[in-house]
Amino acid sequence: MSSPYQTRRRIEFRDTDAAGIMHFSAFFTYMEQAEHEMLRSVGLSVMQPDGESTIGWPRVSATCDYKSAVRFEDIIDIAVSILHLGSKSVRYRHEFRVADRLVAVGEITVVCCRIDARHQIASIEIPAATRERLARHTV
Repeated sequence: MSSPYQTRRRIEFRDTDAAGIMHFSAFFTYMEQAEHEMLRSVGLSVMQPDGESTIGWPRVSATCDYKSAVRFEDIIDIAVSILHLGSKSVRYRHEFRVADRLVAVGEITVVCCRIDARHQIASIEIPAATRERLARHTV
């Protein structure tokens, strides 16, 4: 059975508003950082060299539902799982917790693309080896 990728962050001052509460936009940065960590943990990268081109994962959707405030210097646990592993796309779910308190749930949808030397981008099928590695975190 697969399991979510787990990571942890301390809320930095730069990620808070004037009241010391984590700014809504910082959640998107944390989601992307956690996604990149998860990819590295299975031997992948968000920009994976592939011969004469690169396989990349442009975002096509990003959402976050906020449940509870997070404050400066709180320790936040982020669980990243894959809700959908399509033929060309991946939908990630990010659960944010402080201790056992759910504070936010976010989703990001990315599309597997080939980026050539002229920076032309075209969606492609997720390569079998990549799909196999991603499946470790599919729920």
